[in-house]
Amino acid sequence: MIAVIIAGGSGTRLWPLSTPSYPKHLLHVNGDERSLLQHTYERATRLADDVYVISEVGHIQHVRNQLSNLPADHFIVEPARRGTASCIIAALAQISKDHDPDEPVAFSPADHYIRDADGFMHSFAVAGETAKSHGSIVLVGVEPDYPATGFGYIQKAGVLKGEDFVYNVHSFKEKPDYITAKAYLNSGSYLWNAGYFVGTITSFESAMRQFAPTLASGYQTLMDAKPKDYEAAYLALENVSIDYALIEKVQGLLVVPASFDWMDLGSFADMHKAVDRDEQGNHMLGNVETEEVENSFIQNHEEKPVAVIGLDNVVVVNTPDGILVARKDLSQKVGEISKRFAR
Repeated sequence: MIAVIIAGGSGTRLWPLSTPSYPKHLLHVNGDERSLLQHTYERATRLADDVYVISEVGHIQHVRNQLSNLPADHFIVEPARRGTASCIIAALAQISKDHDPDEPVAFSPADHYIRDADGFMHSFAVAGETAKSHGSIVLVGVEPDYPATGFGYIQKAGVLKGEDFVYNVHSFKEKPDYITAKAYLNSGSYLWNAGYFVGTITSFESAMRQFAPTLASGYQTLMDAKPKDYEAAYLALENVSIDYALIEKVQGLLVVPASFDWMDLGSFADMHKAVDRDEQGNHMLGNVETEEVENSFIQNHEEKPVAVIGLDNVVVVNTPDGILVARKDLSQKVGEISKRFAR
């Protein structure tokens, strides 16, 4: 198997820890000596014989620094952000030149928080074997454990004949409202769409030709581009997600329910669930003092002291890039407000 890590992102939802020049996948969570990207790479090396990483030019040096053991020709550089569809076809274009077109390729975002590496390997091994034996694109979906409104959903159809824990895909659902998400959860027929998928180069090329001719054309352009013309060819691609451009259009998709824990860390409320907390439910890092504070996420990344008194359910983050003070249950708004500083 070949693994491709998508190390992109705008770095806004966890501002000021994460910034456009230093996005979420580069962060070290919970005092860990390895970043989210480095953990993703470690899982990928256990899964695959070859690992590639694709990242935008503005982040690539940080990515190279964190993955210093990866061969230079296994870094794929985006000249600029053009959505995950462009990432995928750029990776396929490079991989196709050096690998068997019928070897499974597994795509994984770099910024997910996963503790069960063995479960991750098992799920992707099943997906890879299924992708190769059935010539299909296979998703890995996450079993929902609460009615999330921030994720897209995959609706399962029947179990694939002759297979255990592999399902046909019935449909995709956009981010639902709470009532709809609760119905999805209670039905047991839906999985979160985590952006994981596996397929051979042959199956991706076939799917693009049949269901996404514009994407197929862009892929062929990148395949044919000379080095001096590559940047212009890439910048001419449509800025669109792989789900919208291809995955949601393909017929005959399969899905494997994930057998591992999973967290997207899409907000500080999510981050708070992943980190160590004291008896009052507080997470504190750096030069911080509190009094009568509960259920809060507080980090100080400068030498000056930070004091928090008499608050509950708050996020307080101080870094050289900015200061955030927010109600934790409203921390999903951080991404939008951080963009105002870039105007």
